[in-house]
Amino acid sequence: MKQILMVGGGSVGGFFGAHLAKNNPNVSFLLRPKTLAAVKQDGLTIRSANGTFTVHPPAASDPRELPKPDLIILSVKAYDLDEVMAQLDPVLTDQTVILTLQNGVDTEDRLIARLKRDCVVGGVAFIYSKIAAPGVIDHYKKGAVAIGELMGHKSPRLLAIAEIFKQAGIPCQLTDDVRKSKWEKMCWNCVFNPLTVMIDDKVAKALDHPEMLRVIHQIVGEVMAVAAAVKVSLAPDMAEKVVRWTQEIRDIHTSMYDDWKAGRPTEIDFLNGYVAKVAREFGIPTPVNDLLTAVIKTITERDRTGPGVVRIDGAVVQPVSLDRAAIAALPAEQQLDISTVMPNMKGKGIRLKALLDVPALAINADHVTVHSGDGKYSACLTLAQALEWGVLLYELDGEPLPESKGGPFRLVTHGLGDLCANVKGVARIEVTIGRGTDTRPSVRTNC
Repeated sequence: MKQILMVGGGSVGGFFGAHLAKNNPNVSFLLRPKTLAAVKQDGLTIRSANGTFTVHPPAASDPRELPKPDLIILSVKAYDLDEVMAQLDPVLTDQTVILTLQNGVDTEDRLIARLKRDCVVGGVAFIYSKIAAPGVIDHYKKGAVAIGELMGHKSPRLLAIAEIFKQAGIPCQLTDDVRKSKWEKMCWNCVFNPLTVMIDDKVAKALDHPEMLRVIHQIVGEVMAVAAAVKVSLAPDMAEKVVRWTQEIRDIHTSMYDDWKAGRPTEIDFLNGYVAKVAREFGIPTPVNDLLTAVIKTITERDRTGPGVVRIDGAVVQPVSLDRAAIAALPAEQQLDISTVMPNMKGKGIRLKALLDVPALAINADHVTVHSGDGKYSACLTLAQALEWGVLLYELDGEPLPESKGGPFRLVTHGLGDLCANVKGVARIEVTIGRGTDTRPSVRTNC
């Protein structure tokens, strides 16, 4: 295994990859463009209590620009696996070995199903580190791996990988049941990753309350039940082990917490969400993991923007965003048959009154400006005009209003006579105190 390709340069891949590259010129990196630019310019830097060092390994965003790898070490997020494997397809051979260092328990099976050959070695990373900046990793605690063949045997390739880590000074444990090792870490991940997000604090906060300890036991119990269903037997005292392992890292935030704070997607679908999904297949109730999955998605979801979403902001207590489904769920008495205002069309609209009833308006709000998504067009109405005459069309013949008809949302104000407004491609409704912008001619004669 001469040529090694580290896929990813984040908190895990950056740390382990930099150590591998420190004294090995045959280690290269597949990186995203932003990280690649930083590494090309300044190298990959690890800052740690044990010292700081920088390496300048070969790196690219296209694996075809790098030496063809004998060993690929995957350290990307679980949700990026399919995209990354599509990138790697051109450089894979029948001899390429892939080592996984990712959260979750299904990466290996996904790879085998995709590649249809025995090329995967399972791995578990134990490390606490963060991305300080592209190409700069701050390392705080731990920094070891456990690796194993899925069938449990000590193969030549497994021993060769262990030797690579050993030569780099990285502790590497061989495990004869890597699936069990991954499910054990899954127990920890399913507890502390979501809990640190929910409490917006370090793991210590979750450890110090008796009520939370009971919740931890429930979470782990559900994970154990699902593990047993897929023929992985965990120790009866797994919950106690999870708590015990965590005592010496009480001060840390989790990777999910860091991802949330950095505005990155989380791996909830591959942790608690995966447990809940498999549980449903086996008819196993997992109410706590179901709850954690739903709550984390709710907390970490970014404000929805873009096509198919209309945002109400400005002089409101709290901006809100609504998609077509949310609009269709508003009170039936505010829904409108499009044919009543546009006889040649069959579909649905919603009165602006219903939309403006959702956010709490500022006390002195008196105007409403409706903006097109491209920012080119807007119409400003008094609040009274908007409430009485404004209609947002959102559906045609049971489908989303197409762009060709002014969709996905279109404002019409039939009833205002020559001053009527017609804005296509509506993406924003701005509540104002005083007049807002208006791109309409002073008098409209054709609405």
